[in-house]
Amino acid sequence: MTKRTVWIGFCGLAAVVLLAAQQSDVVITLTSSQRSAIAVPDFRGAGDAQAFMGVFNQTLWKDLESSGMYAMAPKSMYPLQTPQRPEDFRRPLPAPPARRGAPPPKPISQGPWLTDWSEPPVKAGYLAFGYTASQGDQIVLRAWLYNVLQADLANAQVFGKTYLGPLGEAGARKVAHDFAADILKQFGGVSLVGSKIYFVSNRSGRGIKEIWSMDPDGANQKQVTQYKSITFTPAVSPDGTRLAFTTFQPGNPAIFVFSLETGRRLPFYSPASSVATTPEFTPDGQHVLLASSIGGWTQIFMANLEGSGLRRIGFSSAIDIEPKVNPKSGSEMVFVSGRSGLPQIYRMNLDGADVSRLTTGEGEAVNPAWHPDGQHIAFAWTRGYAPGNYNIFVMDVASRQVNQLTHGAGCNQNPSWAPDGVHIVFASNRSGSTQIWTMLADGTQLQQLTTQGLNTMPVWSKQRAE
Repeated sequence: MTKRTVWIGFCGLAAVVLLAAQQSDVVITLTSSQRSAIAVPDFRGAGDAQAFMGVFNQTLWKDLESSGMYAMAPKSMYPLQTPQRPEDFRRPLPAPPARRGAPPPKPISQGPWLTDWSEPPVKAGYLAFGYTASQGDQIVLRAWLYNVLQADLANAQVFGKTYLGPLGEAGARKVAHDFAADILKQFGGVSLVGSKIYFVSNRSGRGIKEIWSMDPDGANQKQVTQYKSITFTPAVSPDGTRLAFTTFQPGNPAIFVFSLETGRRLPFYSPASSVATTPEFTPDGQHVLLASSIGGWTQIFMANLEGSGLRRIGFSSAIDIEPKVNPKSGSEMVFVSGRSGLPQIYRMNLDGADVSRLTTGEGEAVNPAWHPDGQHIAFAWTRGYAPGNYNIFVMDVASRQVNQLTHGAGCNQNPSWAPDGVHIVFASNRSGSTQIWTMLADGTQLQQLTTQGLNTMPVWSKQRAE
């Protein structure tokens, strides 16, 4: 692979034109303008379950906070008396008669009550509470969500439910994820539980890059490929059962397809060439797009699922890579091309017709990724910054207006949308080494997911192969 083709995920390419970035009104709507405040006091566990409450409480809080749907009431403001079950609530007694010149007296507390959470200093609208216990080899969670703005308990309960998981940290995370998912569902949110992030890591050994996977919160990081070579540019099929990628395992670069169900390589014909990279599944899961130099210049091709019927899409005398098919229409794609000089993002129909440039030509624009709505893309751009310092932008494809999400914190590349359409995973060296991060689609709530080795090229799969 020549140096000119490495637009897909590495910082350091020179930008010739450096102009100030212009902020626009393109915004992915995360939630309603008025977010509900939710209080989530720490849960306690009975018996052996108590040992795993640290990971449970951390997971539950993180799931709700990172959703972008709630304002999290600070724990430092919580009352000392925390309910563990509905029976713990005690309606306060009426306030005694007011004395002349004195402030109005408050009702007499008999124990935890709804107003303890709805009134200052907590000022929450909702309260999540409950407890865990061990039962044989299982952890049992009893949990409730209450609307504390209600005047009585009969109307306050939103739902109550029992959750089960294996006794241990994994089980504690599971029941926390499940409870958080049910809370999100009440507000129209989408849980990311079950989705996976695939990424490239060099932690397997010097000179080796393999594909790894992890949960959306960074837990359960596992090596997926075992080729002991340079393996990168992962892409996941829409049903979450297949992984396509580039590997140098055969000697020259080739596209491999891997079953995430069996862990075995699947048949895929990848013709010998100096460049074979950036595979992409079509939304129906029946075809694979890729960039190959089989015809001379690196161009975009489409093949059947096993690699047969390879045909070229589009014809230019420049390098074209990184095809990404619109998940809604399935009839158009965006891609990166050097036909106007520096790499820029273009769109065209899947038959190669109606080619147009989306980015302005300023700097270098790479790594396009479609939003699930099929109307927006996220991408990396050096516009307005020192050579190679990419930042993440979002574009409304119809209007071509952009919104900048990261600002001058190192090199930020390879954005990929979460299934909920409000989270983005990307690679950044803002912490000193290139790691995988997530953020909300407005650029807030940054979270670092990896720390070991160098980690790049994340892709968010909407579901996990079981």
